[in-house]
Amino acid sequence: MSDISRRGLILSGGTLFGLAACGNGIGSQGAAKLDGRVDATRDYLRNTYPGVAALMPKASGILYIPLVTEAGFIIGGAFGQGALRINDVTVDYYSATQASWGLQVGAQQYAHALFFMTPEALADFRRAEGWEAGADITYALPDRGGSAGVDTTTTLDPVIGYVFGQSGFIAGATLKGTKYTRIIP
Repeated sequence: MSDISRRGLILSGGTLFGLAACGNGIGSQGAAKLDGRVDATRDYLRNTYPGVAALMPKASGILYIPLVTEAGFIIGGAFGQGALRINDVTVDYYSATQASWGLQVGAQQYAHALFFMTPEALADFRRAEGWEAGADITYALPDRGGSAGVDTTTTLDPVIGYVFGQSGFIAGATLKGTKYTRIIP
């Protein structure tokens, strides 16, 4: 074998090995698993919080993030994946990434859903390369009575976020933001 063919063989093998290591999720079962988790999250919301169930048909789209894991010790972060549904059909998959800084310690897991109440808010979310939750979102935290903070004020907001199913403990005062990015699971 000549040096050129050995070199070509080594480069080709290295390239194939590198490409095989870069699994991008196409052809995997990631989407099916994520859709199953989103279905369970949607059903939990419907059955547990009647106010949210009444809000679902009014929304232009709903982003469900079934599980977000957050941890921090001064510097913290959180990550979760979910699906955007329009008319209860998955149209895109998203990741939610959060970074925080401040006096904090602990870890927790929770789920959340973003209700896009206007077609404009949904279009802005889908058009953005990486949408950041900020001043244009109102959060409604469910209480033990089965209510999810839905009232006439929140139903007029363009984006309503529900955080629910919290477990674990994280304490402190932090500065943080959540960025949503389209993914291929």
